[in-house]
Amino acid sequence: MAADSTASVVFAHPMMRNLMYVDAPNQVVDAANGVRYAYRRCGPTGSPPLLLLQHFRGTLDSWDPALVDALAAERDVITFDNAGVGLSTGQACRTVRDLAVDTLAFLTALGLPQADVLGYSMGGFTAQELALLRPRTVRRLVLAATAPRGGPGIHGYPDDVLDHVSSERLGIQDYLYVFFHHTATSQRGGLEFVGRYMERERGRDLPVTAAARAAQYEAVVEWGVPDHAALPRLVAIGNPVFVAGGDSDLVVPPATSRLLAGLLPDARLKTYPDSGHGFLFQHHTEFARDVLAFLR
Repeated sequence: MAADSTASVVFAHPMMRNLMYVDAPNQVVDAANGVRYAYRRCGPTGSPPLLLLQHFRGTLDSWDPALVDALAAERDVITFDNAGVGLSTGQACRTVRDLAVDTLAFLTALGLPQADVLGYSMGGFTAQELALLRPRTVRRLVLAATAPRGGPGIHGYPDDVLDHVSSERLGIQDYLYVFFHHTATSQRGGLEFVGRYMERERGRDLPVTAAARAAQYEAVVEWGVPDHAALPRLVAIGNPVFVAGGDSDLVVPPATSRLLAGLLPDARLKTYPDSGHGFLFQHHTEFARDVLAFLR
């Protein structure tokens, strides 16, 4: 399931907004930090947009097109590659704080002073740090399948998960094992996601390099170093937050989502049944409906 190497980019054009995600062009924007960021944008124009932050070794192609399309029915949705990932230039970030600073550079380059943010897994780490680092940049926050800095059970991935996500090319069985619960219904949902993942035939993003994967995993491990003293930081996030996760997540223990929601001053929590780390792909219709209702 690795992306092909024939990706192409175009410079941003204000009319490129209403396509389905599978047809959305790869666009680029040059930032003041010297990085040329690759991104896609779809949905109606509006303020603020909804920025999606990706999981470990995820690219523009790793988002479920059905989920993005459902969100883009109401929102101006933006996906992008952090520096050194996929089609973006520069060096991959090695800490979550650097990922947050990098995300700010991208938003500034697009001229966006504020956004709603949906952070998924590692992207959820980034979203939390972004809200702490620059509170006014974030209006509402969605944290999916993610955990607080220093929380229990997140200091690196479990061995079985790491075995599946460390290969040069991720296969279908890797996705099914890591992202979906090991039941017939969840695995069927995983296969349906794989089919949607493969719908885009042209202009696919570039795969994440070994160097970028190593940098990202360094950031994941650093974030997960057990540190009870780091947990109270979340009290400073005054934004409304929707915390969501699957009830059988192998990557982020479901109890960690409950801890995260409990530490935030203004959070609501939902756990989706019979699902794993990719609950938002398996339950894409319900999750999109919940997110849009929350953002309204």
